[in-house]
This record gives sequence, structure tokens and C-alpha cells, in this order.
Amino acid sequence: MSARPLGWLGIFRLGLVQTSLGAIVVLTTSTLNRIMVVELALPAMLPGALVAIHYALQFLRPRLGHGSDVGGRRTPWIVGGMMVLAAGGMVASLATAWMATDVASGIALAVAGFVLIGVGVGAAGTSLLVLLAKRVDDRRRAPAATIVWIMMIAGFAVTAGVAGHLLDPYTPARLVAVTGAVCAIAMSVTVAALWGVEGHAAPVGEGEGREPKSNVPFREALAQVWDETQSRRFTVFIFVSMLAYGAQDLILEPFAGAVFALTPGQSTKLSGVQHGGVLAGMLLVAVVCGVGRGGRPGLLRLWTLIGCGTSAIALFGLAAAGFVGPSWPLNASVFFLGVANGTYAIAAIGSMMALVVAGHPSREGVRMGLWGAAQALAFGSGGFLGTVAIDLARGLTSSPVLAYSAVFASEGVLFLVAAWLAARVDVSRRDETASQPVAEDARAPAFALETRGA
Repeated sequence: MSARPLGWLGIFRLGLVQTSLGAIVVLTTSTLNRIMVVELALPAMLPGALVAIHYALQFLRPRLGHGSDVGGRRTPWIVGGMMVLAAGGMVASLATAWMATDVASGIALAVAGFVLIGVGVGAAGTSLLVLLAKRVDDRRRAPAATIVWIMMIAGFAVTAGVAGHLLDPYTPARLVAVTGAVCAIAMSVTVAALWGVEGHAAPVGEGEGREPKSNVPFREALAQVWDETQSRRFTVFIFVSMLAYGAQDLILEPFAGAVFALTPGQSTKLSGVQHGGVLAGMLLVAVVCGVGRGGRPGLLRLWTLIGCGTSAIALFGLAAAGFVGPSWPLNASVFFLGVANGTYAIAAIGSMMALVVAGHPSREGVRMGLWGAAQALAFGSGGFLGTVAIDLARGLTSSPVLAYSAVFASEGVLFLVAAWLAARVDVSRRDETASQPVAEDARAPAFALETRGA
């Protein structure tokens, strides 16, 4: 018996899980970062290296996704991953508190904590996306992606605000207590939100939420997925597009300060303008692709192409902005970049949710894990490479304007390459390597359409 597609309430419940995941992650990557650098006066490189561990461990996502394929259920992996993430958050918090009295021991414990964080995010995030992809019908795909991602951002914002208030005045004991409370609430919300969504365990064909199991070793499953032309092309697309997306993340505010002489407060507001644009772009795609026959994967691919193309145009505009000077409409340009990025992100995620069930059956976890690993590694390395490129360009030219313009233009070129790669991903044809039906449930024909996404 096939599981029924999720309604809006079910999508919202899965969004609550993403909110919980974001709540723990923002404490470890933002709050602990600030405490190490400001309150403990440690080098900024330390939290940077710890967060890099979290990103590096995302290469385990395909293996973690395969685990859920083998079991045929996603809920245990989501809950288990959240438990590991919460444990990692607590360990990292205790380690940060310990650094106040014993820096070396605290750092050693923090490494262990961020290892747990990386594994937990990979396990929970991969299986959550697979569950969402397999249980949402075509027309709701883009709105579902928007809802889930906005709820994750809400988790970032609410947790940062509330935790920031509760941490004043700062003490190590208060940090541990606040982190413990956030982790406990996140786990409770996760368990409650997932209760009954996937269905009860049962033999294949007899249970509403049960999927066919994968019965091949991980190496073979990964090789099968990589042999799928569309999955392989999509992996390369994700890596290139997220490299461009991540490279701009850490240089926009420094660019505004160095080239346009904006104050820290003004550049922070500019970042807010960009995030507002991202939200607008997400909502635009959700509305357009959620009405009428807008759920067609081919339309999602079109919007992904539009998002990549307009992101390139926006970055070329910023490359020219420094030469034009103060007369350039910087706020409007940055808002346009945000809209373009939001359009690309949601259209790509929505079409990814379609593509994940195209190819060998019972490989959805491996497929999603492969893409998640590409995304995380590209985003992490993109931020680092963007800052390195700025330093190199400034060293070669002694001109901040020329340095930033060169880097923005390079990111624009990457987005154009990503658009070309996106155009080559097409699941209107079943992959030639798939020897069995594309999907096990009643929605299989709906996925035999052209799509691609990030």
C-alpha cells in the first residue's frame, strides 16, 4: 500500500524538524564562535577550524543516506541524527566553558563535539530531505521547499535572539544551561513533529510508510548512483553553483566597507537587504510553481536557470559597482542579488526533490547524500576560497576595487557555468542505468519529467 502524499500540515511538521536542526546549529556555529573570540580572546581561526570540521564531515552523507535506504525507513535516522547533533551541541558547549580554565583540554573536547555535530547534521538532514521528497506531490514541491527553508531560517533567528537574551550576563554555567535547554526543546519538537508522519514499520507492501529496502553494499549503491548520467551531472552542478553561492558570503560586507566606505552598522543593514531579497526570491518561485500546473519539474528547471543567470548578472553588476563609485545603487543591486540567489536556491531544491527518485530504486538516501555532500563541501570551501582570492588579488593589484571586482566577476562566470550544467540535467528520460521502475509508489509517472535542481 503506497503512502499518501503529505498535506500542508505534514509539510509544516517536517519544517519543524528543520527548525529544530537550525536551532542547534546556530548555537554551535554562531554563538560559540563569538564567545571563543570575544569573551575568551582566542584566535578567530579556532572556531573557523571547528566549523570546517563540521563541513568536512558532510562527505559522510552518502553513507548515512545508504543506511536509511537499507532500513527502508527515514524516521529512525532523522531522530538518531538529531540525538547525535544535540549531544554534539552539548559537548561543544561544555568544551567552550572548559576553555576558560584549560584551553588545550577544551579545544580537544570541542573537536569531538564538532565531529558529532557534523555526523548528526548529515544523518538527520539527508533523511529528512528524502522523506520530504518522497512524500510531497509535484505541485507542492517548490512551496514545500520554501516552507522548510524559511522555517530553518526562523530557527536560526529565534534561537539566536532568545539565547542571546538569556546569555546576558555571560557565564560558562549559563552557556551550558541555555544550550541544554535548546537541545532538549529541539529534540522534543522533532519527536512530536515526526510522530506518525512516515507510518509504522511493516513488511514491504503491507505498511503505509514502509519503503523497499536496499539490499546491496554501500560501495555498489554509490557506484550505481554515480553511473546514472543525470545524478552525476546534477552533483557537478550542485558543486559549481554552491561554490559560486558560498564565495560571495564572506566578502559582501567587507566589499561595502572597503570600496563604498560603509560603516559596520551600514554594512550589516546591507546584509539584511540581501537576506530580504533571498526571501522574496524564494516566495516568488513558491507562488509561481505552486499554482496551476506550476509543479511541473520542467518549470522548476527553468526557474533554476533563471536564478543562476540572474545571479551572474547581479555579480557582474557588483563587479562594475566599484568602478562607478557612490552613484551606483548599491542597495538595489544587493537586493537583486538576493532575489536571484533565492530564486536559484528554491527552484533547485524543488527540482532536486523530483530528481532524487529518478534512477535506481531504493537509492534515494545515497543520491541525496551525494548531493548534500557536494553542497556542503562546496559552500564551505567557497567561503574560504572567496576570502583567499580577495587577499591574492589585493596583493597583486594593490587596488581593493580591482580585487573585489575580479572576484565578483569570477563568481558570475561560475554561475553561468552552473546554468549550462543545469540545462544538461534532464529526467524526462529515465536514466539509462536504471534497470527497474523509477519509483515504487503511485507517483512514479509524475517524476518522468524533465527537472534538475540543487
